[in-house]
Order: sequence, then C-alpha cells, then structure tokens
Amino acid sequence: MRRWLGLATLLIIALGARTLAAQTCTLSVTSLSFGTYTGTLLNGTATGKVTCAGAWDIPLDAGTGVGATETIRKMTGPGGAELSYVLFTDSARTNNWGNTTGNELTGTGNTNITVYGQITAGQTPTPGTYTDTVSSATTSFTVTVVVQSTCSISAANLAFGNYADLLVSANSNISVTCTNTTPYNVGLNAGTASGATVTKRSMTGPGSALLAYNLFTNSTHTTNWGNTVGTNTEAGTGSGAAQSLTVYGQIPAGQHPTPGNYTDTIIATVTY
Repeated sequence: MRRWLGLATLLIIALGARTLAAQTCTLSVTSLSFGTYTGTLLNGTATGKVTCAGAWDIPLDAGTGVGATETIRKMTGPGGAELSYVLFTDSARTNNWGNTTGNELTGTGNTNITVYGQITAGQTPTPGTYTDTVSSATTSFTVTVVVQSTCSISAANLAFGNYADLLVSANSNISVTCTNTTPYNVGLNAGTASGATVTKRSMTGPGSALLAYNLFTNSTHTTNWGNTVGTNTEAGTGSGAAQSLTVYGQIPAGQHPTPGNYTDTIIATVTY
C-alpha cells in the first residue's frame, strides 16, 4: 500500500508542475500609415510578427477615438475632428478585426501577420493630420492619415438667347467642391476677345465683330466678377460637398451688332 500511495503522490506533483508551465508569446506591429485621404476609398496595411511556441489569438481594442468601437474606429485630427476607419483580418477586407470571440486573429507558432485597414469614401474631414493608437494585450501601434486641402470646379454654359439692341440678362452656375473648412476664391478671366478686360468682356461674332457684355457676382448686376483674389473674386468656405455659385451676365442695350452668333470662353479658377 505504501508503494502505491507514494506513486500516486508523485503523479499528482508531476501533473501540477505541467499546468504551471506558462507559454510566453510576443507580438510586434508596425505603424499603419494610410498616406493622403482625398474623400475616395483608401486602403492601408501594417505588418507584424508573432513569436509563440503554441496557439495564439490577437484581439485589437477600439482605439483612442471618442465614441470608437471595434467595428468603427476613429482617428482624431485638428480641433478634435474625427475620421472613421476599419481594421480587418483579411486582404478582402470583409472580416472585422476586434476584441471579442469570433473576430480576433488566431494562429499557431511563429508567424508574420498583416493588419488590413480601410477608410471609407465620402467623408469630409477638416484638413490636417489624423492619428489613433490601437492596442492588443501586449503591444500597440499607431494609425495615421493626412487630409490635404483640395478643391475642384466645374461650370455650366451661359446662354443669353437673342439680342435685339435691348438689355439682356442671363444666369449660369459654377460648382465648387472643397475640403471641409477650406477657404477658397473663384475668379473669372477676361475671356478670349481682342482687348477684353474683366470689366468689359466681349463675345466675338461674324468677321471678328464684337458684342460687349459683363459678368457679376450679384443679381442686381452691380458687383463685377473678375480674377484678382481679395478684390473682385467670389469667396467661400468648403464643406466637403459641392457648392453652387451663380454667375449673373448682362449685355448692355444699344450696341447694334452685325447679325450672327457671338461666343466667348471664360476660364473659372478656384484659388485655395
């Protein structure tokens, strides 16, 4: 009996020693830099390395952004402005990487890993640098992106219709899209007619005949629209969405032009 009891005691001690042997694993992850965001979908990656003798799983927290979750993380920029992004475990960017069972990255042994990030299109953040810090159980890494000030512009044709020596007025629109909070100015040049200026433009017709007209920023036709920033341009502040500016045109009466079609080409420039 003593031999069997002694053997049993030894077995218990041996099993206890095995359960106390802890597995040591390490994780390192590089920074995730998205580069420059201009409002269109943007992907980025970070790489990492797991050193582990056995099985492992890696949870990633929601980051440091206000109101962030493991499915919608947030980078923080100028004045507390935020830019949403998502982290995935797969290159197809379909499996969210979080910190709850079922959406952690799992594996076995020493392995290189990739963090797949994505910023969705259509966001209108304030220009500047945005950052976040994401943490796992043993390490953390930074996420960054730069939002630059950008503007785009398009214009519709202005058609006066028929002119019979009487004053004629007509309008058209210019569309400006600038990043949120970006100040801008829209200028109109003198056009293509010989001797034209921004205060006296002309359309050219048959045999180089000219027909004078003017462009204004206001409906009362009192404020000329020119091309000198701060003097005679139209100013605004971007919202990230398209903003419409009205061009008010007018042909003075009593010019007696040669009959025919008259045209001019005006270049609209946005300065920001």
